[in-house]
Amino acid sequence: MAISPMASSTQSPRPNLVFRRLRGQRSPGEFAAAVRRAAREIGERVSCDARYIGRVEAGEIRCPNYAYERVFLHMFPGRGLEDLGFAPRSLVRGRAARPEAEAPGPPDPSGPPGPPGPAEPTAAPPSKATDHPHTTIHSYESHPSGSDPSACGPYAIQTPEESDVRRRAFMTGSTAAVAAASLGPAGLTLGGPAEAVVRRGRRAGDAEAGAVEEAVRRIRLLDDRHGADGLYRRAAAPLRTAYALLDAGTTRQSTADRLHAGAGELAISVGWLAHDSGRFDDARSHYAEALATARVADDHALEAHAFCNTAFLARDTGRPREAVRAAQAATRAARHLGSPRLLSLLALREAGGWAGLGDRAGCEHSLTRAHALFDRGGSPRDPEWMTFYGEAELNGLEAQCWSALGDWSRAATYARRAAVTAASETPQFTRNIALYTAELADDLARAGRPDEAATAGLRVLSFLDEVQSSRVQSMLATTARVLLPHRRASGVGGFLERHASLPRAV
Repeated sequence: MAISPMASSTQSPRPNLVFRRLRGQRSPGEFAAAVRRAAREIGERVSCDARYIGRVEAGEIRCPNYAYERVFLHMFPGRGLEDLGFAPRSLVRGRAARPEAEAPGPPDPSGPPGPPGPAEPTAAPPSKATDHPHTTIHSYESHPSGSDPSACGPYAIQTPEESDVRRRAFMTGSTAAVAAASLGPAGLTLGGPAEAVVRRGRRAGDAEAGAVEEAVRRIRLLDDRHGADGLYRRAAAPLRTAYALLDAGTTRQSTADRLHAGAGELAISVGWLAHDSGRFDDARSHYAEALATARVADDHALEAHAFCNTAFLARDTGRPREAVRAAQAATRAARHLGSPRLLSLLALREAGGWAGLGDRAGCEHSLTRAHALFDRGGSPRDPEWMTFYGEAELNGLEAQCWSALGDWSRAATYARRAAVTAASETPQFTRNIALYTAELADDLARAGRPDEAATAGLRVLSFLDEVQSSRVQSMLATTARVLLPHRRASGVGGFLERHASLPRAV
């Protein structure tokens, strides 16, 4: 039997006992078949066999490529790669691509930890030192980025099917790659400066508080551009680090206040990624965590934000009365914050709850209040997280209210306004444009205008290479079902064929 090209030349790999336990009583071949089935469920293709499972369990594959990562996380929801016994990607990137003669020497344990490398494994230089005792033996399962296979050097193992998987993984996993690259410099990824503070038992300072705040901004920016799918699990690690920093303590109260606010906002951002990608239980947990943080810190702005998102989640999960109560609680917390735009958004959250209850009068009253508050304009005291809330979002949320009340034509009018306004005023918010257009397609389909609905649906399909949002894909699937009886209408057949060719979402 040939020696694995991924094995270390300096020390035997450590067996992955966690992964072995997860296999349970199934044979490696049976487990490999389960992996292939799970891959098909999410539109992936992996050439997994008993030998691959054996290599994972033997520790030869210290970190899987992105295609296998998505499959494993689908099979074991709620777990990260490290929970499955793999090494952090930040510690293993790039090591499989270099010949043995070029491999770096053992790390100097006395040196400082090296900076996190970029997202592309083959481009990342090795860290000169690390706190992890086995850095030199971590191997990386071939080339997750989908770049030229020859770049993997003589140690690459690659079948034609795997090559195709990697190329496709690069396209479908681009959000995850961008997230990894963008969150790393914030200092909150494994091995980053903020985590080093936690590991070494030091107190957090302004630099760490700033890193948490920057991570929040980057997550929001990436979500606006690409949607939540692929981002959620990447964002969980910075969140754990943020709360570990809180536990580490600070030397000044002002720093503690910043850390509480930053960690709470990060919990809300990660909760929203879970919410938008259909992981509702996870979202509820993250929002509750943010609310608890707000109460501990007596932070009314954070409390209002947590209740705001809780109201939105309650509406989306069929609990409209809870949505009303949460929106009203958010309004009480925000009453003295000096932000009419925030109060306007909260009135819209309440309107959504009333619409879900079928209370047209309550909905219209809240909508009137939302418009009146919005017309008072922006304020220097508007929260930073509200950058998404403009005229497009106002119209989009109102469209959702009329849709819940069954007034499809009116809903389509507001959804069209939202899509047009977003495309002209905030073209960088691609995910929002796709969302408003998906709402428009569904409202038009239900209003008995199938040809217009198909046209809008085709526009949404053109966004899906860039936007990864389960919410958008779910709305599009619903629209396709509504349009099925109208497949002979102009443009409907073409839309249905293109939609049917999409890979199934997780």
